Amino acid sequence: MAFMLQGHFDAHSFKSTATLEEVNRDCRTPQNGTGFLCDDRITCIQPSDLCNGAYNCPSGADESKQLCSDLPHNLPSSLIFRCGNPKFWIFIDQKCNYLNDCGDCSDEIGISASCPPCGPEWWTCTPVEFMYCNCVPRQLCRDGRQQCYDWSDEYICV
Repeated sequence: MAFMLQGHFDAHSFKSTATLEEVNRDCRTPQNGTGFLCDDRITCIQPSDLCNGAYNCPSGADESKQLCSDLPHNLPSSLIFRCGNPKFWIFIDQKCNYLNDCGDCSDEIGISASCPPCGPEWWTCTPVEFMYCNCVPRQLCRDGRQQCYDWSDEYICV
């Protein structure tokens, strides 16, 4: 799901509400993706777990008013991806997930996305469903429903 960007984009470092000093929040998630480092300096959460109404950091830093009050402006720029339409953005961990999170497939296709080819659990084609961009889940192959414009999901995909 893409978020609407208000005003112009100006990335700011997250600042601790206690000291207002700049804090490096960069980390690698267990999935080896870009993440947000919690105050305990151990817990690294996926960017899409920020400002989602659930406390994922032990201290609740991922739901702080200072961080979440002006999205995406208060987020480190490494945690967001700007869609083809610059008014919209997604969290970086939603890019290259085979789903049309931006609404225009800019998070899956094109130079800005730089996504790898479809993985082994996916079938490459031009999908008829809006939620996919250039791959459909193989589990949908030969299910009696057209997923690809060329019907390759029903006649070729195994």
